[in-house]
Amino acid sequence: MTLMSILRRCLLVLALGWAALQPLLDAQAQTAASSPPLAIVAKGGSFADNPIVYFVITDRFHNGNQANDQSYGRKRESDPEADVGSFHGGDLAGLTAKLKDGWFRQLGVNAIWITAPYEQIHGWVVGGNKAFKHYAYHGYYALDYTVLDKSMGTPAELREFVDMAHAQGIRVLFDVVMNHPGYLDIQTAVDLNVPVLWPRALEKATLSNYHRQIDYNNFGFGDWWGRAWVRAGLPGYIDGGKDDLTGMLAYLPDFRTESTEAVTLPKFLKGKADTRAVDLPDTTVRAYLVKWLSDWVRDYGIDGFRADTVKHVEPEAWTQLKQASTRALADWKAANPGKKIDDAPFWMTGEYWGHGPERGKLHEAGFDSMINFEFQDLGRQYGQPEPIFSRYAALQAGKPAQMLNYISSHDTKLFDRARLIEAGNALLLAPGGVQIYYGDETARPPGPVPSSDPQQAIRSDMNWATPDAEVLRHWRLLGQFRARHVALARGTHQRLAETPYVFSRSDAASGDRVVVALDAPAGAALPVASLWPDGTALRDAYSNRRYTVQAGVVKLVGAAAAVLLEVVSP
Repeated sequence: MTLMSILRRCLLVLALGWAALQPLLDAQAQTAASSPPLAIVAKGGSFADNPIVYFVITDRFHNGNQANDQSYGRKRESDPEADVGSFHGGDLAGLTAKLKDGWFRQLGVNAIWITAPYEQIHGWVVGGNKAFKHYAYHGYYALDYTVLDKSMGTPAELREFVDMAHAQGIRVLFDVVMNHPGYLDIQTAVDLNVPVLWPRALEKATLSNYHRQIDYNNFGFGDWWGRAWVRAGLPGYIDGGKDDLTGMLAYLPDFRTESTEAVTLPKFLKGKADTRAVDLPDTTVRAYLVKWLSDWVRDYGIDGFRADTVKHVEPEAWTQLKQASTRALADWKAANPGKKIDDAPFWMTGEYWGHGPERGKLHEAGFDSMINFEFQDLGRQYGQPEPIFSRYAALQAGKPAQMLNYISSHDTKLFDRARLIEAGNALLLAPGGVQIYYGDETARPPGPVPSSDPQQAIRSDMNWATPDAEVLRHWRLLGQFRARHVALARGTHQRLAETPYVFSRSDAASGDRVVVALDAPAGAALPVASLWPDGTALRDAYSNRRYTVQAGVVKLVGAAAAVLLEVVSP
C-alpha cells in the first residue's frame, strides 16, 4: 500500500467512521478471496467425498421479506433477553439474497443445511424456568409437515432459493425430525379449534400462568394428534416409555414410528384448510412421515436431509426415508434436467448424540455420514492438529466422507471467538466432511444468555454489520482451497515437517495432491519432494504467490499464517 493510499484511508475513516467503512473492507476481503486462475490442476471429487456444509438457522440469518415477520400473530419482545426465543425475521428470501451476493460461494460451500421450513406450532411455550417465550424458530416443533411455515416464506421463494443454489453448484439440505412433532401451544389450539383451553386463555396467558390456561384433564386433546399417532402422557394417550425409542424427549409427543397399525389423519389435520395431507389407505405413522418428507424432495429437488434425534427413531425408519427420498430426487431430476447439479443420489447425515468419527451401524441404515460430536471437544489440539489429522485420515482411507466435523453448533456451544483462525485451520483442513455453523466465519458473538437456557445465546442474529475481516478472509481462502481438493477430505495424510508444521494429502483415485504449512516463518524451506519433482509449478492459494520446486523444496518469500500449495500449469 502506498503512502498516498494510507493517507486516503485515514481521511476516509475520519470522514465516514468505522461503520461506514466496514462494507468497503468487506469488499476488499471478497476480492482477496476471489476464485483462482483456471490453470490450477485440481480435482474436487463428488459431493459425498468432500461435503462442505453451511448450517444456518434461517430465522437468525437474513431478513429478505419483512412482510412475513409476524405470521400467525408471532411477535418480538422489546427486552433482548426476553426476545431470545422469538422469530427474528430471517427467511428463505434472505438466503436467496445472500446467494446473489456470493456469500456461500466465496466460502467454498457446496451445501446449505437450513432449519426445517415446514409449518411449526404457531405460538409460544414457556422457555426455561419461566424465563422467555419460546417459539419454534429453530424448526423442531413441527405442526404440519406438508406446507411451508409462513415465517419462512412462500413456495415460490423456496423454489427460487433451491434453483439459485443449484445454479451455483450448491446443494440444499433440510433439517428433518421423525421423532416428535411440536407441543400443543395455546395459539395453535385456538387456531385449529382443539378444545382444551379455559376461556380467554390466549389473552390471559403469561410466562407465570401459562399452563393454568390449559385443561390438562380434558379428553379434547384427542382432536390433536391422537393416541394412534403419538405418546403424549395426556388424557386418552399412551404414556412415554423408558428407553430411547419410546421415551418423550423433553416432554415432546413421541411419534409411534415403530407401530405397524394403519392410521388415518389426525382430526386437526383433517380440518386444516391449507394442509396438503390426505388420508392414505393402509398407511402407518412412519409411512406418512416418510411420504411427507420425501414429497419436499420430489417437489423442489431437495438434495439431502440432516436427520435430527437419530437415536430416538428405529434404524428401519431412516432406511425407508433414505430409499423414498432417493427415488423422489431421481424423479425430480428426470423432470427437471436443466435445474439439477448432477446425477448424484440423495444424501443424508445424522445427529446421533455422542457419535464419533468412526463408521457404525447407522451408516448401514442409510446415512452417508454422521455428525462427529468428538471434533468440537478436541479444541485443545487445534493449535497442533497432527493427532486429529493423522487419525481421521486413517479412518477415511480413500472413502466418501463418513463423518461431518464441526467446531460450533446450535445445541452444544460456540467455539472460542478468539481462536477462530486456528479453529478454521483444524476444521477446513480436516479429513472427512465439514459443517460450518453460520457466523463462525465472521466471529458472530453470542446473544443474551437466559439463566435457565444458555443454548439460546448461541443462536444469535448473524453479525452482518460487524464481521471480523481477518477471520472472514482466512475462512474464505481455506474454504475455497478445500472445495478444489478432494485430497483434503479423503487423501493419505503425511506429516512432512514438525516445525513449521507441514503436511501433505494425496488421493490415489483422482491424483489430487496438496501440501499445507501453518505458521511458517519467512524463508522456510517446505519439503515437497515426496509429491512433486523439481520444476513443478505451484501456487500458494493463501497468498496467491507462485513457486517452483527446487532441490525438493519450496522456499517461502515471507512469513505466512498458512501456505496452501497446489499445482498449476507450467
